[in-house]
Amino acid sequence: MKATMTQAGHSPALKPSLGPAQIWNMSFGFLGIQIGFDLQNGNVSRIFQTLGAEVDELAILWIAAPMTGLIVQPIIGHLSDKTWTRFGRRRPYFLIGAILASLALFIMPNSPALWIAAGTLWLMDASLNITMEPFRAFVGDNLPDRQRTVGYAMQSFFIGAGAVVAGALPWVMTNWLGLSNVAPEGQIPETVQWAFYLGGAALLAAVAWTVFSTKEYSPDELAAFESARRGTLGTGQDAPAAALRSAAQFRNGGTLWVVAGLALAAFVVIARSDPRPAFLGTIDIAKDLYVLAALLAGFGVIQLLAASLRGQGRNDSGFMEVVSDLFAMPRTMRQLAVVQFFSWFAMFAMWIYGTPAIAEYHFAAPDPATRGYQDAADWWSLLGSVRNGLAAAAALGFILIAARFDRTRLHAINLLLGAAGFAAMLLIRDPALLWVPMIGIGIAWASIVSLPYAILAGCVPAEKMGIYMGVFNIFIVVPQLLAATLLGFLLTNLFAGEPIYAMAIAAVSFVLAAIATLFVTDGEAAGMPALRAEGA
Repeated sequence: MKATMTQAGHSPALKPSLGPAQIWNMSFGFLGIQIGFDLQNGNVSRIFQTLGAEVDELAILWIAAPMTGLIVQPIIGHLSDKTWTRFGRRRPYFLIGAILASLALFIMPNSPALWIAAGTLWLMDASLNITMEPFRAFVGDNLPDRQRTVGYAMQSFFIGAGAVVAGALPWVMTNWLGLSNVAPEGQIPETVQWAFYLGGAALLAAVAWTVFSTKEYSPDELAAFESARRGTLGTGQDAPAAALRSAAQFRNGGTLWVVAGLALAAFVVIARSDPRPAFLGTIDIAKDLYVLAALLAGFGVIQLLAASLRGQGRNDSGFMEVVSDLFAMPRTMRQLAVVQFFSWFAMFAMWIYGTPAIAEYHFAAPDPATRGYQDAADWWSLLGSVRNGLAAAAALGFILIAARFDRTRLHAINLLLGAAGFAAMLLIRDPALLWVPMIGIGIAWASIVSLPYAILAGCVPAEKMGIYMGVFNIFIVVPQLLAATLLGFLLTNLFAGEPIYAMAIAAVSFVLAAIATLFVTDGEAAGMPALRAEGA
């Protein structure tokens, strides 16, 4: 791919369109990435429980996944924005992350103890994030505005397809290949082991296909394209500079967050003391809330460090760039952050509690050592394939209607369908009919992993595509961290510890996300007519 010139070579042209095969190739790696993620999402709770974890310990064990994303994605986004090698800008990160993730997938099902499985989850999720984050920026780099919805919908298609493969693997191995889904107490069934082996190989192969079949624009070419785009939109040749947050603002904000974190930690200490404070009654204050306290205080510490560096005039570090960009997000990005918060809180509730919820509520088999529980886990994994197959089909639908439907309203409708799906999981008691709720949840999932990114890519500067995609991930990770710390508390104190009610919480969260979507300003859509008028 090379930049083209107009007016006899004197001014850069708008970014050219790519053909269907090129969009297919640049997105194909997501097939492998999602196989890895869905094997993790569908089986890690099962592995943890098999190795001795209790249901009320699952959320805190899962905290590794969002925590690694919170740290890794902004760093990788910043580094990939600054990278240019003979192998490209984003592609080196694709390949390195895929190799490490594949190794983690080989290790996870052979974990001899719970602490090793928990540590491997950190490695696996960090590696998957190293691979995934640049893929989001990759679409923004290579596609013009008018094709980005198609590009992210294609990624969504491969996300659905990869999840189908991952979800079906344990069930297929049990029911078609005759492998055992039951193992001695404390050991992982061989169906899960072989699913992880095949998933690791598929991840590496799919990412390698994208790496070796796709080219990238150089930073100079991208700068020229962005200049032409801004000229066409009438916004000037250069992106407007964001106002820098002052040292005093960082210091004041940081102090408030640190105080809030310390206050919450002090409350947890008092609430867990003996004797218990009388005003708590029967409310159980779990130690998981220490994690939330640490998150609050940690965000404050980051701001205090930024205040110190700003006061010293040290504004050129990668740390300061990430923090400054976080506080200078475009308005559309801030609006989307609210949508993402409630959307991913719901999805994380399903990933944590899906297996134990189905096992207890629909199969009456809460004990992981029983055949009933393992059958429920296989059935939930297969339902994941149904859900994600529907998501893949929905993504193809998004590709067809991308240019003819308001994206914010479409996303709101999709989220409401997902809320109905979660609610239906409580109303349906026959496990054979659980495929029905998967329709709504699958459509919502396809929308969550495509439409917000398409909207976002049109409102951020091209030279910061990677870092803003990484910062955007914060609004995926934070709700996951809150889910990991609060869901156990809510289920214990409001629903007698029954995991199925995590699906009710997810339904409410999706409704709130749908309402927030209606307030999002789709800045890219406003510029589309001008781009089309120029023959872009």
